[in-house]
Amino acid sequence: MTWYTGDATYDTLLAIGLGFAALVGVAAWFVPSPYGRFSSGRFGLRTDPRLGWILMELPATVTFVAVYFSGARWDEPARLLFLAVWLVHYANRGFAFPLRMRVPKGQPGSFGAMVVGFGWFSTALHGYLNAAFIAGLAPHLAVAWLADPRFLVGIALYYASYVMNIRSDGIVRDLRTADEVARGEKTYRVPQGGLFRYVTNASYLTELTAWLGFAIATWSLAGVFILALSAANLVPRAVATHRWYRERFPDYPAGRKVLIPFVW
Repeated sequence: MTWYTGDATYDTLLAIGLGFAALVGVAAWFVPSPYGRFSSGRFGLRTDPRLGWILMELPATVTFVAVYFSGARWDEPARLLFLAVWLVHYANRGFAFPLRMRVPKGQPGSFGAMVVGFGWFSTALHGYLNAAFIAGLAPHLAVAWLADPRFLVGIALYYASYVMNIRSDGIVRDLRTADEVARGEKTYRVPQGGLFRYVTNASYLTELTAWLGFAIATWSLAGVFILALSAANLVPRAVATHRWYRERFPDYPAGRKVLIPFVW
């Protein structure tokens, strides 16, 4: 199948990926991904969320690096810049973020084996599609692209979102004190400050806008794929999380939206 780049293998896997994102977008409305507050023993062995998260995200880095350096144009400046963007992103999302989680001592694992399995498929495919496109299949990613308005707008949106995502993750992490973690107390509180003043799911919002910026900056369907897959998983989860907070906390801020400030 050749319909996008002219490379049959790439185009076929891209089509499979977009189809997979559509399926996830339907299924996730019925069964939220079973990790965190929605974890369940029905979906296989559960493990420590720090280990589960690292395992799930690892293929995104390994696959990207392996495929990137096999590309015909990997050493061009614009492409190397996207390599740096990728490595910085996954240094945080795949390693720093899970290692800084405050997991109550003695609590059962909350990260299902099914999540890790699906994560391997999606992150490996995500890494391959973006690395192959950036390092060889994208004709437009020459040096001149660094001055293109699409690159400038996209990379600005990506990094603004990246910074706000780290801040939002930090707000959630600090809701549970070190003493509570040491005592094994699984405490939940309402996040305050930052984008949480406007939406329940600030981390999800900034994750999605970061991938939107990346898709614009690379001007690729590979970027659209990870944006679509993230939205397919996170939008239904955002709705379930908003509902969970409203049910658990009677005084939950009435004006706080689900995902989009002032809108929804």
